Amino acid sequence: MSKTAVVTGAGSGVGQATALKLAAAGWRVALLGRRAAALEETVRLAGAAGGQFLVCPCDIGDAAAVATVAANILNTFTDVELLVNAAGTNAPKRALEVLSLGDYHAMLNANLNGAYYCVQAFLPGMRNRGSGTIVNIVSDAGKQASPKAGPAYVMSKFGLAGLTQAINAEERARGVRAIAIFPGDIDTPLLDKRPVVPDATARGRMMKPEDIADCALFCAQLPPRVIVEEMLVRPR
Repeated sequence: MSKTAVVTGAGSGVGQATALKLAAAGWRVALLGRRAAALEETVRLAGAAGGQFLVCPCDIGDAAAVATVAANILNTFTDVELLVNAAGTNAPKRALEVLSLGDYHAMLNANLNGAYYCVQAFLPGMRNRGSGTIVNIVSDAGKQASPKAGPAYVMSKFGLAGLTQAINAEERARGVRAIAIFPGDIDTPLLDKRPVVPDATARGRMMKPEDIADCALFCAQLPPRVIVEEMLVRPR
C-alpha cells in the first residue's frame, strides 16, 4: 500500500491532528486548507517529519481550484491511497431565523461540495489502482438535527454521510472503501463560531482533535478486506 494521503482542513482541528499523526506514522501528506500560514504551522508542529508534507493552499469549495491542486499532488505523489475530508465550518448566526444566504452557501461549499470535489479528484486513481480509502469527518449532527448545529450544518453533514454510503455502494467491488466518522463535541477552533462560545470547563469535557485523528488512522490502516462504514464517537 502506498502511504500517500491528502488531508483537507489541515491547518487546524481534526485535519491538522490527522496530518500530524499520519506524518509520524511515515505517510507523505498533502495539506489542503485556505490559509497558507496555518498549513505552514502544521509543518512546523511536525518537527522532523515536516519534510513529508506537501503544502497546498486551496479553497476546496472552488471546483477549479481543487482540480488544479489535485493535478499538482498527483504529479508529486503519483498516486493517493488515502483521502481525509476534515474541512468544515459553521457560522454564529446559524438558526433558520437568522441564517444568511451567504453563510448557507459557505457551509455547503466547505462541508459538502468541497468533499465531493476532492473525492472526484482522487477517486479515479484509486479505482484504476484497485485500492484506496476515503475518510469523511462528518459529525453527530449528520445523525440527528439539533438547534446547536443549525440547519445548513446539519444539511451538509447529512449529505456527507450520504456521499460516504454512495461511494461504498458503487466502489467497494473495485477496492475502494469509505468511512464516515460521526464525532460529538470536539475542542477545536470551530467552537469559537458558536452563538455562545463554550468556556474552559465545557471544553475540558469534550474530545480532543487527536482522538478523532486516532479513529481516522485506525480505519485507514485496517486490512483492505475490512470497511468500518460508520463510527459514532462521543465524549464519555
